[in-house]
Amino acid sequence: MFAYMTSAEAATERLRALGPIFRAADARAAGVSWRDLYELRDNGHLLSLSRGLFQLAETAGHEHLDFAVVGARAPAGMICLDSALAYWDLIDEIPTAVHLAVPTGAHRPVIDYPPTVVHVFAASTFTLGRSHMPLERGSSGFWITDRERTVVDAFRLRHRLGDALAHEALRRYLRHKPRPAVLSEVARHLRVKRSVVEAVRILTG
Repeated sequence: MFAYMTSAEAATERLRALGPIFRAADARAAGVSWRDLYELRDNGHLLSLSRGLFQLAETAGHEHLDFAVVGARAPAGMICLDSALAYWDLIDEIPTAVHLAVPTGAHRPVIDYPPTVVHVFAASTFTLGRSHMPLERGSSGFWITDRERTVVDAFRLRHRLGDALAHEALRRYLRHKPRPAVLSEVARHLRVKRSVVEAVRILTG
């Protein structure tokens, strides 16, 4: 004998297949009615993160979901600077906002949750070091600058972040599985090779 599944239960199963965070449009495309969507929200089974963006309540507290929320709102962007430095454990500080880069000419999203600072990076080098990080339960995850790009960006934008932070990030990077040749190549493309190579020489000399 088969157990009867309510409409809300069936909707929840469909939403789980979308991942912990999803857009209302994706839920509708998966066959979840507006009625079930709002009933699940009103009953506490869904969390409304921002306009048209929801999270399954059972996944609350998962690490880096803020990045996934921002990534869902700006799929062409990538997590960068302070947020990427913290993600790769290159700084101790916990940023109060998510830092997101978008390429020149792209739409600059306005994201109210989580608090987000949008930066514009050159389109010609935007994909350099852009890496995808998956999340659990089938989420699409998020894009972020890899370790080398993150360090180089700290040097490239040290007039904003500060020399001390850039050098600390490099110091930590060199302690754990450094790839000097890759770091140098990324720095060359982003036109800060001299600064980065000189800093590496001082730290390893």
